Amino acid sequence: MAELTKASTSRTIQTKSGKVHYQEAGEGYPLILMHGSGAGATGWVNFSNNIGPLAEQFHVYAVDCQGWGDSDTVSFEESDHVQMHIDFMDALGIEKAALVGNSMGGVTAIRLAVVHPDRVSHLITMGSGSTRAPKLFSPGDGPTEGLKVLQLCYREPTFENMKLLCEIMMFDPGDRVDALAQERLDSAVAHPEHLANFLDSLKKGGGPIRLWFTAEDLMAIKTPTLLFHGRDDRVVPYEHSLLLLAHIPNSRLPLFNRCGHWAMIEHPAEFNRDVIDFIQNN
Repeated sequence: MAELTKASTSRTIQTKSGKVHYQEAGEGYPLILMHGSGAGATGWVNFSNNIGPLAEQFHVYAVDCQGWGDSDTVSFEESDHVQMHIDFMDALGIEKAALVGNSMGGVTAIRLAVVHPDRVSHLITMGSGSTRAPKLFSPGDGPTEGLKVLQLCYREPTFENMKLLCEIMMFDPGDRVDALAQERLDSAVAHPEHLANFLDSLKKGGGPIRLWFTAEDLMAIKTPTLLFHGRDDRVVPYEHSLLLLAHIPNSRLPLFNRCGHWAMIEHPAEFNRDVIDFIQNN
Protein backbone atom coordinates (compact mmCIF):
# COMPACT_ATOMS: atom_id res chain seq x y z
CA MET A 1 0.00 0.00 0.00
CA ALA A 2 1.27 3.47 -0.90
CA GLU A 3 2.09 5.79 1.98
CA LEU A 4 -1.05 7.40 3.30
CA THR A 5 -1.19 11.14 4.00
CA LYS A 6 -3.77 13.45 5.44
CA ALA A 7 -4.44 14.89 1.99
CA SER A 8 -4.60 11.56 0.14
CA THR A 9 -7.17 10.11 2.54
CA SER A 10 -9.29 13.26 3.02
CA ARG A 11 -12.98 13.02 2.08
CA THR A 12 -16.15 15.04 2.68
CA ILE A 13 -19.76 13.90 2.47
CA GLN A 14 -23.09 15.63 2.98
CA THR A 15 -25.37 13.69 5.33
CA LYS A 16 -28.79 14.30 6.88
CA SER A 17 -26.94 15.78 9.87
CA GLY A 18 -24.81 18.09 7.74
CA LYS A 19 -21.28 18.04 6.33
CA VAL A 20 -18.93 15.39 7.67
CA HIS A 21 -15.22 15.25 6.94
CA TYR A 22 -13.34 11.97 7.27
CA GLN A 23 -10.20 10.08 6.30
CA GLU A 24 -10.68 6.93 4.24
CA ALA A 25 -8.27 4.12 3.39
CA GLY A 26 -8.26 0.40 2.67
CA GLU A 27 -10.81 -2.12 1.46
CA GLY A 28 -12.92 -4.82 3.04
CA TYR A 29 -14.97 -4.81 6.22
CA PRO A 30 -15.82 -1.29 7.47
CA LEU A 31 -14.05 0.01 10.58
CA ILE A 32 -15.03 3.43 11.93
CA LEU A 33 -12.63 5.40 14.17
CA MET A 34 -14.12 7.99 16.57
CA HIS A 35 -11.89 10.60 18.21
CA GLY A 36 -12.11 12.28 21.61
CA SER A 37 -13.17 15.78 22.63
CA GLY A 38 -9.83 17.56 23.01
CA ALA A 39 -9.19 20.86 21.25
CA GLY A 40 -7.81 20.16 17.78
CA ALA A 41 -8.96 16.53 17.76
CA THR A 42 -9.76 15.06 14.33
CA GLY A 43 -9.80 11.66 12.70
CA TRP A 44 -6.29 12.26 11.36
CA VAL A 45 -4.76 13.96 14.43
CA ASN A 46 -5.92 11.18 16.73
CA PHE A 47 -5.47 8.15 14.48
CA SER A 48 -2.65 8.90 12.01
CA ASN A 49 -0.59 6.09 13.62
CA ASN A 50 -3.40 3.59 13.15
CA ILE A 51 -5.12 4.30 9.84
CA GLY A 52 -2.38 2.75 7.67
CA PRO A 53 -1.88 -0.53 9.56
CA LEU A 54 -5.62 -1.01 10.08
CA ALA A 55 -6.31 -0.22 6.41
CA GLU A 56 -4.20 -3.24 5.42
CA GLN A 57 -7.01 -5.39 6.82
CA PHE A 58 -10.16 -3.21 6.80
CA HIS A 59 -11.93 -0.36 5.05
CA VAL A 60 -11.11 2.41 7.53
CA TYR A 61 -13.10 5.60 8.10
CA ALA A 62 -11.64 8.09 10.62
CA VAL A 63 -14.43 10.59 11.16
CA ASP A 64 -14.30 14.22 12.29
CA CYS A 65 -17.23 14.42 14.68
CA GLN A 66 -19.41 17.47 14.03
CA GLY A 67 -17.98 20.27 16.13
CA TRP A 68 -14.41 19.19 15.35
CA GLY A 69 -12.06 19.27 12.38
CA ASP A 70 -13.51 20.08 8.98
CA SER A 71 -17.01 18.83 9.78
CA ASP A 72 -19.89 21.23 10.43
CA THR A 73 -20.28 22.73 13.86
CA VAL A 74 -23.46 22.00 15.80
CA SER A 75 -25.09 23.55 18.86
CA PHE A 76 -25.23 21.65 22.13
CA GLU A 77 -29.02 21.51 21.93
CA GLU A 78 -28.90 19.88 18.50
CA SER A 79 -25.92 17.60 19.04
CA ASP A 80 -26.44 13.85 18.79
CA HIS A 81 -23.14 12.12 18.10
CA VAL A 82 -24.80 8.73 17.60
CA GLN A 83 -27.29 10.01 15.02
CA MET A 84 -24.48 11.86 13.25
CA HIS A 85 -22.56 8.60 12.81
CA ILE A 86 -25.70 6.70 11.75
CA ASP A 87 -26.37 9.37 9.12
CA PHE A 88 -22.73 9.06 8.04
CA MET A 89 -23.06 5.28 7.68
CA ASP A 90 -26.34 5.65 5.78
CA ALA A 91 -24.83 8.20 3.38
CA LEU A 92 -22.03 5.77 2.52
CA GLY A 93 -24.24 2.67 2.43
CA ILE A 94 -22.53 1.06 5.44
CA GLU A 95 -25.00 -1.39 6.96
CA LYS A 96 -22.80 -2.61 9.81
CA ALA A 97 -19.32 -1.75 11.06
CA ALA A 98 -16.76 -2.31 13.78
CA LEU A 99 -16.43 0.80 15.96
CA VAL A 100 -13.28 2.10 17.65
CA GLY A 101 -13.77 5.09 19.95
CA ASN A 102 -11.35 7.06 22.14
CA SER A 103 -12.70 8.94 25.19
CA MET A 104 -15.75 10.87 23.93
CA GLY A 105 -15.64 8.63 20.87
CA GLY A 106 -15.83 5.63 23.18
CA VAL A 107 -18.98 6.98 24.79
CA THR A 108 -20.44 7.55 21.31
CA ALA A 109 -19.54 4.02 20.21
CA ILE A 110 -21.09 2.49 23.33
CA ARG A 111 -24.30 4.45 22.98
CA LEU A 112 -24.49 3.57 19.29
CA ALA A 113 -24.26 -0.11 20.27
CA VAL A 114 -27.08 0.48 22.77
CA VAL A 115 -29.42 2.38 20.45
CA HIS A 116 -28.57 0.64 17.16
CA PRO A 117 -27.20 -2.83 18.04
CA ASP A 118 -27.90 -4.09 14.51
CA ARG A 119 -25.38 -1.59 13.08
CA VAL A 120 -22.39 -2.59 15.27
CA SER A 121 -20.43 -5.84 14.86
CA HIS A 122 -17.57 -5.05 17.28
CA LEU A 123 -17.25 -2.41 20.00
CA ILE A 124 -13.75 -1.19 20.89
CA THR A 125 -13.01 1.69 23.26
CA MET A 126 -9.90 3.41 24.64
CA GLY A 127 -10.10 5.56 27.74
CA SER A 128 -13.87 5.75 27.50
CA GLY A 129 -16.14 7.29 30.06
CA SER A 130 -18.84 5.12 31.60
CA THR A 131 -22.12 6.14 33.22
CA ARG A 132 -22.61 9.48 34.92
CA ALA A 133 -23.16 7.79 38.28
CA PRO A 134 -20.67 8.64 41.08
CA LYS A 135 -17.44 6.62 41.11
CA LEU A 136 -15.59 5.19 44.09
CA PHE A 137 -12.07 6.42 43.29
CA SER A 138 -12.40 9.02 40.53
CA PRO A 139 -12.90 12.76 41.16
CA GLY A 140 -16.49 13.13 42.29
CA ASP A 141 -17.08 16.88 42.27
CA GLY A 142 -15.68 18.40 39.12
CA PRO A 143 -13.37 17.52 36.23
CA THR A 144 -10.21 15.46 36.51
CA GLU A 145 -6.74 16.96 36.30
CA GLY A 146 -6.63 16.15 32.59
CA LEU A 147 -10.08 17.51 31.79
CA LYS A 148 -9.17 20.83 33.43
CA VAL A 149 -6.25 21.20 31.01
CA LEU A 150 -8.43 20.07 28.10
CA GLN A 151 -10.93 22.82 28.90
CA LEU A 152 -8.12 25.36 29.27
CA CYS A 153 -7.04 24.64 25.69
CA TYR A 154 -10.48 25.68 24.46
CA ARG A 155 -10.40 28.93 26.43
CA GLU A 156 -6.76 29.72 25.62
CA PRO A 157 -5.54 27.75 22.57
CA THR A 158 -1.79 28.41 22.74
CA PHE A 159 1.21 26.23 21.97
CA GLU A 160 2.16 26.15 25.66
CA ASN A 161 -1.30 24.92 26.67
CA MET A 162 -1.44 22.34 23.89
CA LYS A 163 1.96 21.06 25.00
CA LEU A 164 0.65 20.77 28.55
CA LEU A 165 -2.37 18.87 27.20
CA CYS A 166 -0.17 16.37 25.35
CA GLU A 167 2.01 15.91 28.43
CA ILE A 168 -0.96 15.14 30.66
CA MET A 169 -2.67 12.94 28.08
CA MET A 170 0.36 10.66 27.74
CA PHE A 171 2.48 8.79 30.26
CA ASP A 172 5.69 9.76 28.45
CA PRO A 173 5.30 11.95 25.35
CA GLY A 174 9.08 12.12 24.87
CA ASP A 175 10.51 14.18 22.03
CA ARG A 176 7.30 14.03 19.97
CA VAL A 177 5.43 16.40 22.28
CA ASP A 178 6.23 19.59 20.34
CA ALA A 179 5.05 18.15 17.02
CA LEU A 180 1.86 16.78 18.58
CA ALA A 181 1.13 20.10 20.28
CA GLN A 182 1.67 22.08 17.09
CA GLU A 183 -0.54 19.74 15.06
CA ARG A 184 -3.36 20.09 17.58
CA LEU A 185 -2.94 23.85 17.82
CA ASP A 186 -3.10 24.27 14.04
CA SER A 187 -6.25 22.16 13.90
CA ALA A 188 -7.91 24.00 16.80
CA VAL A 189 -7.32 27.59 15.69
CA ALA A 190 -8.46 26.78 12.14
CA HIS A 191 -12.02 26.54 13.47
CA PRO A 192 -12.75 29.16 16.15
CA GLU A 193 -16.44 28.33 15.82
CA HIS A 194 -15.73 24.87 17.22
CA LEU A 195 -13.87 26.34 20.20
CA ALA A 196 -16.78 28.66 21.02
CA ASN A 197 -19.27 25.84 20.57
CA PHE A 198 -17.40 23.58 23.02
CA LEU A 199 -17.25 26.31 25.68
CA ASP A 200 -20.98 26.84 25.24
CA SER A 201 -21.54 23.10 25.83
CA LEU A 202 -19.64 23.36 29.13
CA LYS A 203 -22.04 26.03 30.34
CA LYS A 204 -25.17 24.21 29.23
CA GLY A 205 -24.36 20.55 29.86
CA GLY A 206 -20.98 20.26 31.51
CA GLY A 207 -19.38 19.01 28.30
CA PRO A 208 -20.00 18.08 24.68
CA ILE A 209 -21.82 14.77 25.32
CA ARG A 210 -25.53 15.49 25.62
CA LEU A 211 -26.91 11.95 25.49
CA TRP A 212 -25.53 9.15 27.69
CA PHE A 213 -26.46 5.60 28.71
CA THR A 214 -27.28 3.79 31.95
CA ALA A 215 -25.85 0.74 33.69
CA GLU A 216 -28.96 -1.15 32.58
CA ASP A 217 -28.21 -0.18 28.96
CA LEU A 218 -24.70 -1.60 29.28
CA MET A 219 -25.97 -4.94 30.56
CA ALA A 220 -28.10 -5.30 27.43
CA ILE A 221 -25.13 -4.97 25.02
CA LYS A 222 -24.48 -8.26 23.23
CA THR A 223 -21.79 -6.93 20.90
CA PRO A 224 -18.26 -8.36 21.39
CA THR A 225 -16.46 -5.59 23.28
CA LEU A 226 -12.80 -4.69 23.84
CA LEU A 227 -12.04 -2.01 26.45
CA PHE A 228 -8.52 -0.54 26.28
CA HIS A 229 -7.38 1.69 29.11
CA GLY A 230 -4.10 3.17 30.33
CA ARG A 231 -3.38 2.56 34.02
CA ASP A 232 -1.84 6.04 34.18
CA ASP A 233 -4.80 7.83 32.56
CA ARG A 234 -5.20 11.23 34.27
CA VAL A 235 -8.13 12.30 32.09
CA VAL A 236 -10.60 9.42 32.44
CA PRO A 237 -9.41 7.10 35.27
CA TYR A 238 -9.41 3.40 34.45
CA GLU A 239 -12.16 2.83 37.02
CA HIS A 240 -14.53 3.75 34.19
CA SER A 241 -13.43 0.75 32.12
CA LEU A 242 -13.68 -1.49 35.18
CA LEU A 243 -17.32 -0.42 35.46
CA LEU A 244 -17.88 -1.07 31.75
CA LEU A 245 -16.25 -4.49 32.11
CA ALA A 246 -18.52 -5.35 35.03
CA HIS A 247 -21.68 -4.46 33.10
CA ILE A 248 -21.06 -5.45 29.46
CA PRO A 249 -21.37 -9.27 29.38
CA ASN A 250 -19.15 -10.08 26.38
CA SER A 251 -16.27 -7.73 27.19
CA ARG A 252 -12.60 -7.88 28.08
CA LEU A 253 -10.19 -5.20 29.34
CA PRO A 254 -6.50 -4.84 28.32
CA LEU A 255 -5.00 -2.47 30.91
CA PHE A 256 -1.71 -0.90 29.77
CA ASN A 257 1.03 0.04 32.21
CA ARG A 258 3.02 3.18 31.36
CA CYS A 259 0.10 4.47 29.32
CA GLY A 260 -2.12 7.52 29.69
CA HIS A 261 -5.26 8.49 27.78
CA TRP A 262 -4.04 7.85 24.23
CA ALA A 263 -3.29 4.13 23.92
CA MET A 264 -3.52 4.35 20.12
CA ILE A 265 -0.76 6.99 20.07
CA GLU A 266 1.37 5.74 22.99
CA HIS A 267 1.36 2.04 22.05
CA PRO A 268 0.29 2.04 18.38
CA ALA A 269 1.82 -1.26 17.25
CA GLU A 270 0.30 -3.28 20.09
CA PHE A 271 -2.98 -1.42 19.81
CA ASN A 272 -3.23 -2.05 16.06
CA ARG A 273 -2.42 -5.77 16.46
CA ASP A 274 -5.00 -6.19 19.21
CA VAL A 275 -7.73 -4.43 17.22
CA ILE A 276 -7.07 -6.53 14.11
CA ASP A 277 -6.98 -9.78 16.08
CA PHE A 278 -10.15 -8.96 18.01
CA ILE A 279 -12.22 -8.12 14.94
CA GLN A 280 -10.96 -11.07 12.90
CA ASN A 281 -11.49 -13.62 15.68
CA ASN A 282 -14.71 -12.50 17.39
